[in-house]
Amino acid sequence: MSKKAEPRHLILPTVVVPPHPVWPSLSSEEKTALKTRIKALLQEKDAVLVAHYYTSADLQELAEESGGCVADSLEMARFGHEHPAATLVVAGVRFMGETAKILNIEKRVLMPDPGATCSLDEACPAELFSAFCDQYPDHTVVVYANTSAAVKARSDWVVTSGIALALARHLAARGEKILWAPDRHLGHYVQEQSGAEMVFWPGSCVVHEEFRAVALERLRRIHPQAAVLVHPESPAQVIAQADVVGSTTALIEAVVRLPNQEFIVATDKGIFSKMRQSAPGKVLLEAPTVGEGATCQSCASCPWMGMNSLQNLLTVLETGSNEILVPPELAAKALVPIRRMLDFARQLQG
Repeated sequence: MSKKAEPRHLILPTVVVPPHPVWPSLSSEEKTALKTRIKALLQEKDAVLVAHYYTSADLQELAEESGGCVADSLEMARFGHEHPAATLVVAGVRFMGETAKILNIEKRVLMPDPGATCSLDEACPAELFSAFCDQYPDHTVVVYANTSAAVKARSDWVVTSGIALALARHLAARGEKILWAPDRHLGHYVQEQSGAEMVFWPGSCVVHEEFRAVALERLRRIHPQAAVLVHPESPAQVIAQADVVGSTTALIEAVVRLPNQEFIVATDKGIFSKMRQSAPGKVLLEAPTVGEGATCQSCASCPWMGMNSLQNLLTVLETGSNEILVPPELAAKALVPIRRMLDFARQLQG
């Protein structure tokens, strides 16, 4: 197995992490009125709402109540592509809106706040990434979904965390070497599990980077019966303590499936809404983001996901603003590796 180090010469752009948005608190009556108005507009405008697990509980509930979808990025892409609505409203971050547009070039795609981005996306600019790829012409380029349309267009494959390991094993079995971007923690986990020969772009997620292994060990001693659930974007020392390592969907399924009553969860705490809905009565504990070396830029909550709210969702539906556009030529190039991902995911399902 190749043990190539992460390239030292790469100087990534500084990602400025915004403060968490503070939305005005709403009474239950105000929330109900907002949801009622939004549901009416969704129907009036032939629109459907797709929301990520990391958005607020209010948005997740609204998506399900209105016939939309709450899911990980792969299922969001599938759902939006298969749904007949003329307009897709994507509550998540920008790469999700771009992916929805690429898969549905004829549809209108709106987002509550198109400024909601992702640290992985921001730290992998297309020009720098393309030059990096040029250094490894014999490698198959595999990029995580958390990337821009331009980076996807430069890739051979797009993956989500749910199928990353299966794809790496598939490519390794064919003797292919992999250039992986942009999350190095997920890349190293995939390499360790698959044995694939890989070189890595040195990016990371500001949410998962914050989990602290030593503090997690202490919490496990306090809760010895708790199962530890870890997203593979987390550091290796955190992953090493996991009972289950997997995508957001896999972690939700683990809470339902495992007999434990307590769970320590190392991913964005927005996922707790779906976990509580799926497994009421189970105790969910946040994996610690405090301890030696901690900065807590995220405190286990993505500030960009927090830019989505009932208030700006209503504004978008009323005004038609914040439309996501991808140039057709770029969309056509990015569509190729995205379709490969969807086809591969279907094959995995049998």
